[in-house]
Parts: sequence; C-alpha cells; structure tokens
Amino acid sequence: MLKGLISFNGRYRVLHLTWFAFFLSFVCWFNFAPFATTIGKELSISPEHLKTLAICNLALTIPARIAIGMLLDRFGPRRTYTFILMFAAVPCLVTATAQGFTQLVVGRLLMGIVGAGFVVGIRMVSEWFPPKEIGIAEGVYGGWGNFGAFGAEFALPALAVGASFMTGGASNWRVAIALTGIVAAIYGAIYLKSVRDTPPGKVFKKPKKSGALEVTSVKSFYAMLVMNFGLIFALGLLAWRLARPALDFLNETQMVFIWVLLAGLYAYQTYQAWQVNRELLTGRKIYGPSERYQFRQVALLELTYVTNFGSELAAVSMLPTFFEKTFGLEHVVAGMIAAAYPFMNLISRPSGGLISDKFGSRKWTMTFITVGIGVGYLMTYSISPTWPIPLAIAATMFAAYFAQAGCGATYGIVPLIKKEATGQIAGNVGAYGNFGGVVFLTVYSLTNAQTLFAVMGISAFICASLCLFFLQEPRGSFAEDYDLPDSATVAPITVPPVLQEQE
Repeated sequence: MLKGLISFNGRYRVLHLTWFAFFLSFVCWFNFAPFATTIGKELSISPEHLKTLAICNLALTIPARIAIGMLLDRFGPRRTYTFILMFAAVPCLVTATAQGFTQLVVGRLLMGIVGAGFVVGIRMVSEWFPPKEIGIAEGVYGGWGNFGAFGAEFALPALAVGASFMTGGASNWRVAIALTGIVAAIYGAIYLKSVRDTPPGKVFKKPKKSGALEVTSVKSFYAMLVMNFGLIFALGLLAWRLARPALDFLNETQMVFIWVLLAGLYAYQTYQAWQVNRELLTGRKIYGPSERYQFRQVALLELTYVTNFGSELAAVSMLPTFFEKTFGLEHVVAGMIAAAYPFMNLISRPSGGLISDKFGSRKWTMTFITVGIGVGYLMTYSISPTWPIPLAIAATMFAAYFAQAGCGATYGIVPLIKKEATGQIAGNVGAYGNFGGVVFLTVYSLTNAQTLFAVMGISAFICASLCLFFLQEPRGSFAEDYDLPDSATVAPITVPPVLQEQE
C-alpha cells in the first residue's frame, strides 16, 4: 500500500484525485481566516462580529454532512463531489464581493456546505480499496485533504500579496478568496471526467431506501433518534451563542424562532426515519443475519469523532490565542506555533489508519488512540507560563497526533459497518465532529483554555471506556477482496445471530 502511494495508476490514481478534491474544499472552507483581521479593518467589522462569522462558517456543516451523505449514497461520490466543488465558487464569490457584515454572513453560511465535502471521499475510497487497506487509504485521504486548512492559512496570504501587484494594491484578499472558488469549480469538472464510482466490474451499491438511515432493530431506531437530537441540540447551541448581546446579531425572539424551526426539523427528521423503518417497527419485516448491523457501533464512532475531530476543531481555533497569552508571544509567532497542529495532519491521520490496518484489531486501535487523546489534553491542561516553550509545543503536538490519528482510526471502521449506507453513516459521524467543535468552543467561550483542555481530556477517557466495553470488531475488517460478503456487516462472530435479533 505505502509503495503504491507514489504511483498514479489504478486505485491510487483515484485516491490522489479524491484527496486533492478534499484539499480544495478545505482551502475554500478556511479561506476567510487568514484575512479576518484585514477584512475587519477594511469593512469596519468588530472582533466580536468576526467571531460570529467563524461560527457561521461551521453552522450549516452539521446538517449538510447528513444531507450530502444521503445524496452520495444515491447519486454516487463522483457526481456529488463534482457538485460540491462547483458550488464552492458561489460562497467564495459572495465573500469576495462582500461590502458588509450581512453579505459575509451569507457567504460563510453557504461555505459550510462546502466544508461537508469530506464524507464524499470516504465512500469513494472505500469502493476502491479492500478492507485490509481501508485504514491507511482513508487516513491518507483525510490527512492530506485536511492539510487544506494549513494550505489556506499559509498560501493564501502570499497569493494575496502577489495579486496586489496585478491590481495596484486594491483589495487583494478579494482576489485570493475568489480564486479559490474558481479553481475548485474547474477541478470539479476535471474530477467528473477523471474518476469512476467503482472499479471496473464492480456495482455501486445503493441503500434500498432514502430519506433517513435504515436500521435493523427496534432498539437501534430509538438510539438513532437520540443521536439525531444531539445534532439539533448543537445547532440550537449555535443560535444561543449568536444571540449574545455583545454580538448584536440575533435577539431573543429570533433565537426562539430558530429553536422552533429546529424542533420542526427534528420532527420532520423523525418522521422520515419512521417512514424508512416503518416495516421494521410494525413487525412486518425482520432482517436476516446477513443484513443486520448494530447502530450502537455508529453511535460509538460518532462519540469518538467528537473527541478527536471535535477537539481538533476547538484546538485549532484557540491555540494561537492560548500561546499568545500564556507566554506573551507576538501574534504572528503564536500563530506559526499553533499552525503546527493542523500541519501534523499530513502524517498523523494516515498513521492512525495504518496502525488500524497493521495492529490486527480496529477496536483496540481505537481504544488505545482515544486514551492517548485523553493523556495529551491533560498534559496541555498543565501548561503554564513557567514551562519552557519547546516543552509546551511538544505537549500540544502530542495531543495533536493522537487526536488526528483518532480521526484516521475512526474512518478505518466507518466503511465496514454497512457498505451501501457508508455515505449516510460517514455523514452522521462527520456531523458529530462538528457537534464536538461547537460544544467544546462553547465551553471555551464560557470558561478558559485550561478548563477546555480538561473537558476534552476527560471526554476522551470516557469515550475510550465505552470503546473498550462496547465497540465491536466488524467481521471482514482485514479481508483482501473489494466486495465484502454480506456477513461483513454483521456484528462479530462471538455474538450469536439470535442475540442480534433481540438487540
């Protein structure tokens, strides 16, 4: 597998084309952050309003990841990724031509849809790589694509400076942001012509029903409703943050109205779930052993993604300020140190998938790495001004490695649960990463950095305990064939089918 990465043939060609699609979507998603201070000064936008724009950038990604997961299972990753890349031009141009705060809000809300593109490649890569290599393949896709956040932070300011020579110094940030959307749209057309959904001779499997995730037991149905509520809760929490008086963005009446809309959305989502699973709930359908899977495995992966990707989102957002205030560093220096966190995605996320492939147990890999996340964040909790700065950086990078490796290990399991529903499962798991980011950043906004690190560390230990006792190894985790037998979606061999039916 590792030797194949240097080639551009067969499935490796699809992998490289797909991680670059993810890379461009993340460059677009994070193209505002490098210019936030400049845009604030030019358009007279306050620091509090700039924080609001950062929240808007995240908001729609939560429902978008679920919706896109459904679309890709229906239309295939090739067409879905093409749509997202071409759509990226819209919010980029809206942002680039903005003359005030309201237009920027619209642009960043729409950009959240582009930020949901990650789940598409999960399905694409799982179609082209066998289970025994799925961890490293998904890790390379996620890690190298995630590097787009770092690429935006470092490359776009240089692009803006270069553009100033061509525009006579006029609003070069606008050129840089607009160009990211145009490049993404062009690459979308290239991607459409360059890849297939599956290898030759392999049929793209679609879920039998669309509109919601199909589960295979009554208990799983109610567990799914509980987990769906968590995502609605995260959106409600975002509305509450936007209604703070200091932001002057939403008033209390508007916040309550949004909550009512979210309640309606949850009711509609529940109705759709009931429609898809009606035959199961009314006893007219019983799934055979080869069709069953346990939703609690999905729920556990959602929680692992809270502790790894959710904590990563929070850490990337606050580390520059943390280093600046803790050690009295210049803003630029603190930002460069903090940028090492997303930079590590190049290595850490693929290594998490590789460990998952080579260790021989995806369950124990996930448990071990999640413990490492907890240890890492409790180490950063202890950082104080008396620490040598290199030691503080080392502790932060230790936490970064395990958090990002955990992302790779999580998506080393996702495609193995229920092949034809990989898009929906990946969307739900990915949305919970954003849920974690929202919750952790809310904790940070109400307390301080040390409390945030403690909460993230304790959450990781709790999640590791759940993985230890409840996460199960998918059958066929290390199969050599592209097409898994149906039995690969069943819980481990040690669980008799009769017990699964009673789940």
